[in-house]
Amino acid sequence: MTRDYSTFLPSTLKQGGSDRKPCPLTALGWQPCFAGQTGVDERLATPPVRIVEVHRGTLRVIGDGIDETIPPLQGATVGDWVLLDRAHARSSRVLERKSLIQRRAPGTDRRIQLIAANIDTVFIVSSCNQDFNVARLERYIALAFEANITPVIVLTKTDLTADVAAYAAKAAAISDLVPVVTLDATGDEPGVKLADWCGPGKTVAFLGSSGVGKSTLTNALAGTDFIETRSIREDDAKGRHTTTRRQLHRVPGGCLVLDTPGMRELQLTDAAAGIDDVFADLHALSARCRFNDCRHRTEPGCAVLAAIECGDIDARRLDRWRKLKAEDAFNSASLAERRSKDKAFGKMVRRIKKQKTAKGWGTDGW
Repeated sequence: MTRDYSTFLPSTLKQGGSDRKPCPLTALGWQPCFAGQTGVDERLATPPVRIVEVHRGTLRVIGDGIDETIPPLQGATVGDWVLLDRAHARSSRVLERKSLIQRRAPGTDRRIQLIAANIDTVFIVSSCNQDFNVARLERYIALAFEANITPVIVLTKTDLTADVAAYAAKAAAISDLVPVVTLDATGDEPGVKLADWCGPGKTVAFLGSSGVGKSTLTNALAGTDFIETRSIREDDAKGRHTTTRRQLHRVPGGCLVLDTPGMRELQLTDAAAGIDDVFADLHALSARCRFNDCRHRTEPGCAVLAAIECGDIDARRLDRWRKLKAEDAFNSASLAERRSKDKAFGKMVRRIKKQKTAKGWGTDGW
């Protein structure tokens, strides 16, 4: 069933002082990397749609004249582009992604949880209060680097502290590759200070703990209060969950904004390159160590330990690097072992099927 989605996609974009009607797919973030995966005939038979909402048992998809709810698709997440097979929705093809945010899901089964796909910029949000945590910011940045997404640190609640510069300096020291923006999420600053990353057809995401202002920032960009927000607890500055599902919102100016629930646990997996990018200084120093397998603890000729002794590197930064690398190695190895077991199980099933066929099982008489 095709429904009117004009409330999601405004009919015009205001750009450069003039109104310009966008191509519906381009306005949703359609790019050449997606178009190159399909032909004209295939797009006519199975039109491209983007997943804009993920519910427990359904997906909401939007395309050119399409706004529908479909059953879940294996391995799909919010932000994915799908070639919609209306006759057999579960057979719809998910296009290859340009980026993917994922984490190891909470629990003990080492399952991978997909957070969002095809994001251009991720705003890593933290507050200028007790929530501020360098180690957490490093985790989010590593996640973004590994996913090939541009990370930007956004520090909110600047009106609640007299020393915003100190918070900004600590955030900026994490990586020379990551811009730091300070702002008051409740005013006009988000639309102004984040404009460089929020152009027409761009998809951005706000990631961070509950209560740091992700929904408030989305509302500020949208110019409305359509997302419920709640205040933090006064005793420890911890946030309360407001957003309960991952959802893309279209805001004036043409940008799509992903609002996500706060993540209390962010376990990295398959993110070794992203971690090395965050700790580029330590990674470069480690190449100068005497031993290739140097653990940077007591080994002679360790360039990293020498830098710490000279005061060039903070020992706490080295500890955080070690922790993230060890965590990623453990989670990635666990996943590899699970894939190996799945592969072995598949071989066993195929072997049993062959044995049944050889013995005449599975015939009409079975």
